Amino acid sequence: MTTTQGSEQPPGPRPDDRRHVVVVGGGMVAQRFVEALRSRDDAGAWRVSVFAEEPRTPYDRVGLTRYFEVRDAEELTLGDPALWDDPLVELHRDCAITAIDRGARTVTDRLGRVHAYDELVLATGSSAAVPPIPGHDLPGVFVYRTIDDVAALRGWVEAKRETGRVTTRGGVVERPVRGAVVGGGLLGLEAAGALKALGAQATVIEFGSHLMGVQIDLGGGHALKRLINDKGIAVRAETATKELRPHRRTGHVGRMDFADGGRLDVDVVVLATGVRPRDELARAAGLEVGERGGAVVDLTCRTADPHVWAIGEVACIEGRCLGLVAPGNTMAEVVADRLLGGGATFPGADTATKLKLSGVDVASFGDAHGRTSGAVEIVWADPVAGVYKKLVMADDARTLLGGVFVGDAAPYASLRPMLGAELPGDPSAFLLPEGGSAPALELHDDATVCSCNNVSAGTIRGAVDEHGCTDVAGVKACTRAGTTCGACLPLVTKLTRTELTKAGVEVSNALCEHFSLSRAQLFDAVRVADLHTFSEIIERFGTGRGCDICKPVVASILASLGNGHILAGEQAALQDTNDHMLANMQKDGTYSVVPRMPGGEVTPEGLIVVGQVAKDFGLYTKITGGQRIDMFGARVEQLPQIWERLVAAGFESGHAYGKSLRTVKSCVGSTWCRFGVQDSVGMAVRLELRYRGLRSPHKLKLGVSGCARECAEARGKDVGVIATDKGWNVYVGGNGGQTPRHARLLAEDLDDATLLRTIDRFLMYYVRTADRLQRTAPWLDDVSGGLEGVRAVVMDDSLGIGADLDAAMAAHVDGYEDEWKAVLSDPDKLARFGSFVNAPTTPDPALAYVPERGQKRPATPDEVAGGLADPVLVSGPILEVRA
Repeated sequence: MTTTQGSEQPPGPRPDDRRHVVVVGGGMVAQRFVEALRSRDDAGAWRVSVFAEEPRTPYDRVGLTRYFEVRDAEELTLGDPALWDDPLVELHRDCAITAIDRGARTVTDRLGRVHAYDELVLATGSSAAVPPIPGHDLPGVFVYRTIDDVAALRGWVEAKRETGRVTTRGGVVERPVRGAVVGGGLLGLEAAGALKALGAQATVIEFGSHLMGVQIDLGGGHALKRLINDKGIAVRAETATKELRPHRRTGHVGRMDFADGGRLDVDVVVLATGVRPRDELARAAGLEVGERGGAVVDLTCRTADPHVWAIGEVACIEGRCLGLVAPGNTMAEVVADRLLGGGATFPGADTATKLKLSGVDVASFGDAHGRTSGAVEIVWADPVAGVYKKLVMADDARTLLGGVFVGDAAPYASLRPMLGAELPGDPSAFLLPEGGSAPALELHDDATVCSCNNVSAGTIRGAVDEHGCTDVAGVKACTRAGTTCGACLPLVTKLTRTELTKAGVEVSNALCEHFSLSRAQLFDAVRVADLHTFSEIIERFGTGRGCDICKPVVASILASLGNGHILAGEQAALQDTNDHMLANMQKDGTYSVVPRMPGGEVTPEGLIVVGQVAKDFGLYTKITGGQRIDMFGARVEQLPQIWERLVAAGFESGHAYGKSLRTVKSCVGSTWCRFGVQDSVGMAVRLELRYRGLRSPHKLKLGVSGCARECAEARGKDVGVIATDKGWNVYVGGNGGQTPRHARLLAEDLDDATLLRTIDRFLMYYVRTADRLQRTAPWLDDVSGGLEGVRAVVMDDSLGIGADLDAAMAAHVDGYEDEWKAVLSDPDKLARFGSFVNAPTTPDPALAYVPERGQKRPATPDEVAGGLADPVLVSGPILEVRA
């Protein structure tokens, strides 16, 4: 594919006879259309040109609020980037279309260039509606629609925080930034949450009687208000904004005046009062537009012009424009099908919605307001817990018409696909708290499971039965279900496992062929039976002699249960290469050495020792992402010599080789930083010294940030701790790797003691129940009850195991011993570290290096063959390299 900026010259004429479709707009629906067309156009009959107004590839506008967390637009990019490398796809970024000539079938871009088309697809989306409030154009007033909008909002709030700091004799006093959001719908509440995350005060101004009035009823609105208030966000319902007034000194927005005579002092205002279809091109081209805007299309998404189509928020279909991504994606699929000769028509809109605001669970679907004639409403409410659940049934009290869930949206994923179907048993059973006896649901094949990608239950079943998918990952890849917002993932998982069982495929959690138990089951079995060797464990719970899968798992379980040094006795034979050598093996067979530096803190004396060791042994040094120093190129026989010097200087193993705690990253916090509100370094050191050596199903990384600026990137860690004025917020389940995940809020404003207990229990619960090599993010998806279930166990001791988890962590802390220090004092363990059995101190002659940037690196095969590298043949610790 050719990706061009608006200032570049257009490509020359195509030599082929492919038909050309021009897509006006570069948003989510445009991306889906291109993806759908290219995935089905096996013959390559169409080439596609996409003209995007924004200077970036299509991104996830639904997840726009995440930009405040990730601060990287690339993190929001949609789909597979390879789509834009397709030779039949051309993306013009920052290149809006300014005119359409339907007679000539051409479009003109902002630079005056003319492009011919065979078919034209309008996917211009919508723009933020700006109410005619006097002062709406004042500095400090923002809309909430694009990445540029939220970036500007973030910059404004952060600048206001800086100017609000006043130095007094008592220290620095910070006046909080006062923010308000006009509009209490989905987008308004997400904007309010974003303001709060930026450290600003937030007040939501809603003209109607309650929040999210389009999606939920009055009862749900009252419950939602309580939840929003608990997040520290104020709400003023039934309030009309009369005027935005400037600050008399700065000229920026400074006050809101209301129609009822009230007023509110503000520093920033976000307008989130809805959207308007971007139909100006359609109007100028003479296409019919709807009464409330939007290019009018039929059920094939075609306008009155047979060569012009409209999809997404700009399309007026069945008399209305739909401001949700799911129906827009469906329209994109319909047009792609039609261009390839199919007969698809728009099946109707799925208007189900789910609020994406941390700690606030809200969802609705179908006839949430019970407007259907004869409708019956079944309501379950718990005002104390802030829970409100309602089902809307037809007059037969069996057919599901809609639902509202506030405070507990767990039933949403299972019930939404049953819309229009009869529920088995008593419908009220589906609203009971966890532990109730709701009957099992059997979805019909046409039931929509993933509305974002229009995937039905039948399609998911077909992925298993017809395409041979044997796990959830395969079903997701085959059908795209669960790949956008993820709300349907629990149901996708359930359907996949059910279908595999029906097909006679055993859905097994067995560890391997030698153990029929899962890792979590085996962990409990070993703990209860008080077994201490692999031989005892496999004799009692397994068969055979074990394998490369189960041996390291058993080794990890024994280490987690405090079974002594990992190289003691039989345990040594269970370890993988890295654990066996207490170091990470590198590409050339040498090892890296990583001493622990808790919280990234190290003394000048310690730095001198590390530097001298690296110099004496000829090691390549690098600062790691975990705020430590890594020394590469150590030969196996050198490891004891290196660690003898490091241990003497007070260093200990950093466990960079183990499935255990790696690092606790921190910023400098209140120790040095003028923005820090808590001592993040002190807390990071405390956490690292507490959890060092804790063996777990996978590696663990923690982070501690001293304020909401999040310089330690704690939200990307398995456990992230972020300081507040009142204490600490703790986030869990953040992972990097192939499938990055941001951590989710577990608890807020904890004092030091409660924070430690919370992390203790979280980590021990994870260690006991996770599968083999399962990181915390997928574990949170799979564990019973998900994040809410974990919160109940950790914070409320719902399983009654809190004291047991506390005791297990206390035993770990009390029993910690530095692994390398123990090796150095044990001749038997030291004997393992030899290069060859018959010549343990002889360097490996196959090692060869070349210099690079003042250090050495392993030579490539070509460099060795060309005589550019020397093998290591010296007897001492110094490695010689030459050009």
